[in-house]
Amino acid sequence: MQKEAIDLAAKLSSFSEHWSPKIVARLNDYEIKVVKLAGEFVWHSHADTDELFLVIDGRLTIQLRDGNVLVRPGQLFVVPRGVEHCPIADGEVHAMLIEPTGVVNTGDAGGPLTASYDDSLA
Repeated sequence: MQKEAIDLAAKLSSFSEHWSPKIVARLNDYEIKVVKLAGEFVWHSHADTDELFLVIDGRLTIQLRDGNVLVRPGQLFVVPRGVEHCPIADGEVHAMLIEPTGVVNTGDAGGPLTASYDDSLA
């Protein structure tokens, strides 16, 4: 058991790559991840799980096929399982994700933005 608080800002300052979530903690069968986002991602969905985006810094637009959702610092949005979405970062965005263990960032789309599993900050 870890006996000190996790400093999300410190964790985020320890890396620079975009669209590459880093695990910082685990909660039951879930992983708590921090990520830096910039520009447009890829349209994708996750058939088996919802996806939570909590914006720490910056402005994130989550495109949905039937409209967009703007997420500002201190706000979160949950994309329901199976819903196709495409995040777009206005500048650099720092965010936290909460996902079941093993979720792939590009979901069903795959491709060059698929991040490798990274628990180096946990």
